[in-house]
Amino acid sequence: MKAILAEILESLYRHKITPEKALQKLKDFPYEDLGFAKVDHARELRRGSPEVVFGQGKTAREISRIARSILKKDNNLLITRLSPEVYKSLKKQLPGGKYHQLARCLTLIKKRPAAGRGQVAILTAGTSDIPVAEEAVVTCNFLGNEVRQIYDVGVAGLHRLLGYYRQLRQARVIIVAAGMEGALPSVVAGLVNAPVIAIPTSTGYGASFHGLSALLAMLNSCPGGVGVVNIDNGFGAGYLASLINHL
Repeated sequence: MKAILAEILESLYRHKITPEKALQKLKDFPYEDLGFAKVDHARELRRGSPEVVFGQGKTAREISRIARSILKKDNNLLITRLSPEVYKSLKKQLPGGKYHQLARCLTLIKKRPAAGRGQVAILTAGTSDIPVAEEAVVTCNFLGNEVRQIYDVGVAGLHRLLGYYRQLRQARVIIVAAGMEGALPSVVAGLVNAPVIAIPTSTGYGASFHGLSALLAMLNSCPGGVGVVNIDNGFGAGYLASLINHL
């Protein structure tokens, strides 16, 4: 959108288009009203990346119209929480899109995003936490970050984590997804000087309260430098990590 806006203003300045034509081109700026949704085309100018579509709760038709609105502005497309069933309905309407089944995300890249300054390490305590971590992975990659995945290194076998100590020290930002008692982010934060973004997951038995136990434990983390996102919010963690990595 930034490039399109610059092109319109340049053409108007050089009298290549009339004010009326420029106004016509700008009719969907800063947003396009689809009736059921207002697509924020100016978000890339404000935030550095285009609007992301939250697929859960939307029909295939709604997602398709929002996605096509984003793509016609030559923006990259990320749809999160997209079920396999809805993706099957969308597949033919979004040619070139890549579905990440484990993360339940779809990406379609039309232009290379600005590269992050360093590496984002993404850890999980257990294998059951991987789907949430993969949403963070897809988000970080979509936003131009180099990612290192380190999975199943939770406190039940802490020697597994220590085997990656050098890689952890090299990361500029670290994301840690954990369920159960949610202890791993605190352990990692005590080993590194990089910011740690903790994702409580809904993995666990009854008293984990679908991730609430891990959330409260992470909010009470003893080491400094731990930020916490919502339960199972891999996208939020990945987006925040990217913002930090681009500073």
